[in-house]
Amino acid sequence: QVQLVESGGGLVQAGGSLRLSCAASGRTFTTYDMAWFRQAPGKAREFAAASRWTTGSTYYEDSVKGRFTISRDDAKNTVYLQMNSLKPEDTAVYYCAARVGPLYSANSYSRNTFAYWGQGTQVTVSS
Repeated sequence: QVQLVESGGGLVQAGGSLRLSCAASGRTFTTYDMAWFRQAPGKAREFAAASRWTTGSTYYEDSVKGRFTISRDDAKNTVYLQMNSLKPEDTAVYYCAARVGPLYSANSYSRNTFAYWGQGTQVTVSS
């Protein structure tokens, strides 16, 4: 069982930056794929970024490429999402998610493959 706790959300002006953190419990953090999803008001939860277990390879949704960076510190059981050049359309609740990495392909990060979720943290970008 993995418990995830996000932090770092808040209100920022367009063009600004925020860094989200997600602290994970458990001893097998290194075997988990870690990801960030987001859900804007009235919309479905969507994939934003992921970090692959073992290799640390990263994957991004097209709209955040070049602006967001996912990273992980396995020694601290923590994954981060650095968000730069924020836009009003980035406004959403951001969720940290985890899945057992060896069970899944590195080519797919669909929401229903992630078994563990944090409670979410609100990010609001004002224009």
